[in-house]
Amino acid sequence: MILDAFKLEGKVAIVTGAARGLGQGMAVGLAEAGADVLGVDVLSPLDETRARVEAVGRRFVEVEADLSGTSDIDRILKTAEEELGGFDILVNNAGIIRRHPAHEFPVEDWDVVMNVNLRTLFFLTQAFGKALIDAKRPGKVVNVCSMLSYSGGILVAPYTASKSAVAGITRLLGNEWAPHGINVNGIAPGYMATDNTAPLRADPERSREILSRVPMNRWGTPEDLCGAVVFLASKASDYITGTIVRVDGGWLTR
Repeated sequence: MILDAFKLEGKVAIVTGAARGLGQGMAVGLAEAGADVLGVDVLSPLDETRARVEAVGRRFVEVEADLSGTSDIDRILKTAEEELGGFDILVNNAGIIRRHPAHEFPVEDWDVVMNVNLRTLFFLTQAFGKALIDAKRPGKVVNVCSMLSYSGGILVAPYTASKSAVAGITRLLGNEWAPHGINVNGIAPGYMATDNTAPLRADPERSREILSRVPMNRWGTPEDLCGAVVFLASKASDYITGTIVRVDGGWLTR
């Protein structure tokens, strides 16, 4: 049956930025599909995410980690191995944003955005993929890209740069790791109701401007990403790699 291809029983998913928002929503969606979850976040404890995952009968382990650097990568993977028996799925969701005019952008804000959104994402994915390749095991990587992987935006130079690079890395790793049975794909969320968009939603004029360009005429929710992430993490997507699925309410087709 085709629906069996979407089931994730027996799988372990690592989800970064899992404390709230899109990461929490995707962690719960993966658990509903049958996966056990290791949630990673600089925020701790991840009590709400844990409660929602365990409510659907799946195991949840948390790792408090600062993803502005790479020092916690080995601990993340080791914890998944020791407490959940390994790992099969990596969802790179953690990301931050800073807003300044490009001609005034502080170097420290540039660096922290690029480190979290791109540098640590790559090296965590590298370690995840190497472990699977060495063990000759298949796996799934889902990178959270952005509409700004396609367009420029304003006031968010390192965010645009990092998310454009994540799209490129997704395509590259999709090419390199396909022979090893590791699918690497991405999701590009549209304007979602999260902490990152709180300043936009709080500005009535800017909010109206954004929604006027969204054919579905609403802000997205974390639950809107669940179908896409489960699909890309499951056997149903075994012949798809290097692809970015846009979940944007139609914004980019407008």
